[in-house]
Amino acid sequence: MPVKTRVMPTLLFSNVGLVKGVKFDSWRRTGSALQAIKVYNMREVDELVFLDIRATPDMRAPDFAQVDELADECFMPMTVGGGVKNTDHIGGLLGVGADKVAINTAAFERPKLIEEGARQFGAQCIVISIDALRHEDGKLEVMTHCGTRRTGKDPVEWAKEAEAAGAGEILLTSVDRDGTFTGYDVALTRAVSDAVRIPVIASGGCGKYEHMAEVLRDGKAAAVAAASIFHFTEQTPREAKLHLKAQGFNVRV
Repeated sequence: MPVKTRVMPTLLFSNVGLVKGVKFDSWRRTGSALQAIKVYNMREVDELVFLDIRATPDMRAPDFAQVDELADECFMPMTVGGGVKNTDHIGGLLGVGADKVAINTAAFERPKLIEEGARQFGAQCIVISIDALRHEDGKLEVMTHCGTRRTGKDPVEWAKEAEAAGAGEILLTSVDRDGTFTGYDVALTRAVSDAVRIPVIASGGCGKYEHMAEVLRDGKAAAVAAASIFHFTEQTPREAKLHLKAQGFNVRV
């Protein structure tokens, strides 16, 4: 049976509430995480991505109590990331209700963590989050620490290494498209999708439903993640899936 194409809202949490901005400068408050989850429960969302974007910069562990509270109200699979540094953190998040764990900076700094997490909990639980910046000369570079630290690493090469280490999925975010409503970086997504066999979730830049269709079709993404389109417009995950279904994509409606 063909795998369903997923539409995944992203919630970015910072200190006391949800935020969103442009190009990883997340300054605009967008409300309560718990309230957002309750809304998405009613909107036929396939999966939810919840990222604590201050955990790594503030050098703190994931907030297990908060994730436990959110998971109790979340009736859809939830990927949780932010501050994950070791297998205890992975196990702790899965234990309080996360279905998958997204790892970014720690996986890049110590790739062995991917192998350890996949071996202990299963590859399906390990999502490697890759934040990629396209420079003015067109060169792509992996960024860590919430998009603030350069690595000199090509995202395609890093995706291949993550897959070889045991990652089950890749959450690929374009730093320079984030929050711009100008569309996903289709070329970046296609390059990574062509290089790996595991699902690639496209993120960063969605402004309309056709952007989703474009990155799924031309970028070969397996799923789409989006935030601003659902926070700041009248567009909804259900309407997104109806649009994709009309375009011939295999979505759950």
